[in-house]
Amino acid sequence: LTTPGTLAELDEERAGSVASDVQSSLANDRIIVVANTLPVRCERRPDGRGLTFCWDEDSLLLHLRDGLPEDMEVLYVGSLRADVPAAEQEDVAQALLDRFRCVPAFLPKDLSDRFYHGFCKQTLWPLFHYMLPFTSDHGGRFDRSNWEAYVLANKIFSQRVIEVLNPEDDYIWIHDYHLLALPSFLRRRFNRLRIGFFLHSPFPSSELYRSLPVRDEILKSLLNCDLIGFHTFDYARHFLSCCSRMLGIEYQSKRGYIGLDYFGRTVGIKIMPVGINMMQLKSQLQLPDLESRVAELRKQFNGKTVLLGVDDLDIFKGINLKILAFEHMLKTHPKWQGRAVLVQIANPRGGSGKDVQGLKAEIEESCTRINEQFGRSGYSPVELVNRTLSSVERMAYYTVAECVVVTAVRDGMNLTPYEYIVCRQGIPDLDGGDAPKRKSMLVVSEFIGCSPSLSGAIRVNPWNIDTTAEAMNESIALSENEKQLRHEKHYRYVSTHDVAYWSKSYIHDLERSCRDHFRRRCWGIGLGFGFRVVALDRNFKKLTVDSIVADYKKSNSRVILLDYDGTLVPQTTINRTPNETVVNIMNALCADKKNVVFIVSGRGRSSLEKWFNSCPELGIAAEHGYFMR
Repeated sequence: LTTPGTLAELDEERAGSVASDVQSSLANDRIIVVANTLPVRCERRPDGRGLTFCWDEDSLLLHLRDGLPEDMEVLYVGSLRADVPAAEQEDVAQALLDRFRCVPAFLPKDLSDRFYHGFCKQTLWPLFHYMLPFTSDHGGRFDRSNWEAYVLANKIFSQRVIEVLNPEDDYIWIHDYHLLALPSFLRRRFNRLRIGFFLHSPFPSSELYRSLPVRDEILKSLLNCDLIGFHTFDYARHFLSCCSRMLGIEYQSKRGYIGLDYFGRTVGIKIMPVGINMMQLKSQLQLPDLESRVAELRKQFNGKTVLLGVDDLDIFKGINLKILAFEHMLKTHPKWQGRAVLVQIANPRGGSGKDVQGLKAEIEESCTRINEQFGRSGYSPVELVNRTLSSVERMAYYTVAECVVVTAVRDGMNLTPYEYIVCRQGIPDLDGGDAPKRKSMLVVSEFIGCSPSLSGAIRVNPWNIDTTAEAMNESIALSENEKQLRHEKHYRYVSTHDVAYWSKSYIHDLERSCRDHFRRRCWGIGLGFGFRVVALDRNFKKLTVDSIVADYKKSNSRVILLDYDGTLVPQTTINRTPNETVVNIMNALCADKKNVVFIVSGRGRSSLEKWFNSCPELGIAAEHGYFMR
């Protein structure tokens, strides 16, 4: 443990493992979904007396219910996006539990700031997006107090889970990098608890991850889960590489399933990109305001080819690279001057850091330069929308765009292309009676999670301005038939691999990963983040010195095989030569005619023969048995 006693001091006395002998069926169980924030919106009443709540219809956590069995109860645990005074917390918690089946975790303001803005956003988020803090102004340097706040916040989340937990029947599904320490707290209390985790962000390569001072603590905590999910194979591969290089744990692949053998437990690895909520998006496409907004945009961009970007104002989204590539396309393909328009929607994230402000200034400067160079009366090549759009307005832009361009330099999944494809499929009434076949084009960064799933998209390295510009040109210059074929291919995938498909697949694999929980003996060992559960077969028996001595005395013939390093001499010793005591013990064992004694070692023959020259009856298997004496 990097911070001595941090986890142990915060943790309570461990309770024994609670488990039944018969595993219950999935349909009759309950799932507790744990995330940093609950899928509810809350606002203070106009009179200032209390809060009002409603479901957050944009929350992924809300929509994952669609893939679960109908009779499976879902309970949510997380924090609220509002400050709740201590005097109101009990009433708020009861109201949320009764009306929404939500259990809020209330974090003190100072703790919340250090947990979320400190460790999550200044340490984990940049690192997971491949940014190292080479200077104090470039990413967040590791701060021990922020890490301790992160651990304490995870401890509070675990307490809220334990308050409502039925360890015999409940599944726990933890989401994202805010709660990486939570599995350790839960596993310490209940050895056989069924725990799943899904990471919604990228996972960095081992070369970057190893720079994190608490790298081992986080890996060991995650390995207390039964199933760990990632969006892409690359993210999972990086995690497996970290486990191998830093903990010495290798994975195995069997019949399509990847698993890590961790002290007798198999920790499953799930690779499944998340999808969108098709039903919700289709219902929004039928809103009455959408048709009028689409008509306005079609009139505004009449005769123009619209390329669209929809991104958060974020240094990792590559907005500046996209605009530079569009500028290069206008220069190298002048036929698009006066015809092509890039509409860039930059959603403000509320950040006011120097990086974000510098990015915003660079984007605005580039847009001004391009519009001055290529613009004319009634034509602006770049339309920059610096505000958050309503869902109706965003879908209207999707509907009129010929191509969506995503040039993020690093992103977890990014569902913008999925939403665009569904909107382009659209509702027939928006296109009139004789609607043509649907078509859509995508230019996507190879560094985002959805890229491998969209085989018809044009993939680019956003750092290469020239090739990105050529991809933009190719996307809008393709034949109509080719655009239609690619759209149909994408729509079939997106419509069948939605959020319900994702959650159903994950829960199925989580159940599969937990089947052995009730067939094995489990012991919890270790302190702090070194805690782990050792799972053994029910027929396993612990060896005791007394039983070994008794069997030794009763035997008429014995074979004794001894390793050398770590058995006869300590692993940490510098002088590997056996001392006199070891040599005397070997001779004493060999003197008994009932014993056959061998040293089996990877060491060379010459060294072992020299060291045990005074033990003529001792057998030696050097170099793992290649040479025998």
